[in-house]
Amino acid sequence: MTHPIVSVVIVNWNGRHLLAECLDSLVDQRSIRDVEIILVDNGSRDGSAEFVQGHYQNVKVISLPENIGFAGGNNAGIRIAAGKYIALLNNDTKADALWLSSLVTTAEADPRTVGMWAGKILSYDRPGIIDNVGLLLYPDGLGRGKGRLEKDEGQYDAPGEALFPSGCAALYRKAMLDEIGLFDEEFFAYADDVDVGLRARLAGWECRYVPTAKVFHKYSSSSSAYSPLKAFLVERNRTWVLLKYYPLELILLSPVFTLLRLLAYMLGAITGKGASGKFSEQHSVLRAMFVLLRAWGAALKTLPAVLLRRRDISPLHRLGRFAIYRLFCTYRLSVREVGLKE
Repeated sequence: MTHPIVSVVIVNWNGRHLLAECLDSLVDQRSIRDVEIILVDNGSRDGSAEFVQGHYQNVKVISLPENIGFAGGNNAGIRIAAGKYIALLNNDTKADALWLSSLVTTAEADPRTVGMWAGKILSYDRPGIIDNVGLLLYPDGLGRGKGRLEKDEGQYDAPGEALFPSGCAALYRKAMLDEIGLFDEEFFAYADDVDVGLRARLAGWECRYVPTAKVFHKYSSSSSAYSPLKAFLVERNRTWVLLKYYPLELILLSPVFTLLRLLAYMLGAITGKGASGKFSEQHSVLRAMFVLLRAWGAALKTLPAVLLRRRDISPLHRLGRFAIYRLFCTYRLSVREVGLKE
């Protein structure tokens, strides 16, 4: 077997109904050879692993005894991957036939300082609507997709720099991951792509946006879009991102930005707009407040361990203060977009 140029890692948990379309779209990739496909099954009970083993002989299956989350599952796949590049792909996606070749061709032409590549992720049900074209950061550590829910009218058709890719569909240079480390498995799910992306940027690695690398995403098909568990993980994990990577002065200012974000959430809950509006419809405002308090309590409980991780990561940092603030300003997420967009 030839050495694969790219290894594609797909993490699955009880997603058998999603796998055929996702894997078929990888099998149909054009203009690229030597692709390694790795499916990490996170303790599914729906026969996912058996289905893939029976129908896709060229897919390597790692069957884990329990669900160790998106971060842990990806790490399990990356550790056995043989590719020069690591592509992550959600199981609830369909990749365009030129997705991988667009990413790898760009990666091969890019300088060694580029370690990440983001494509154009579109809505599966409404392919003219953007899911994201990379991620943005809010000043209190929350990450979200750039261009989310915008109509795709060519405004993101030019290649260029991105902050870092969404873990839904991303390409990473294996050498970069060897240097900075893999996903933080304590995150379990959500914001783990923000964690590894920000760690890479602070270590001096760059990210490119490749608009011809398209993927169609069934948003939160593998988990509820507005579940209390997702809300808890998002809020707890954004706190960890803040404490692990942000400059001290921004950490001290972050409660102001969080208050503004909560006010925007409140407005969304009242008007029925944004993720907070949807959450309140399905649950309640009181439940939302309880989830936030629980997330902050969990983050506070782990504060010593998180600060130790900050200390351990700090030797990787190569960016100066000015460069860090340029990143935060260039790729800043507005409070309106956070609070009033789903």
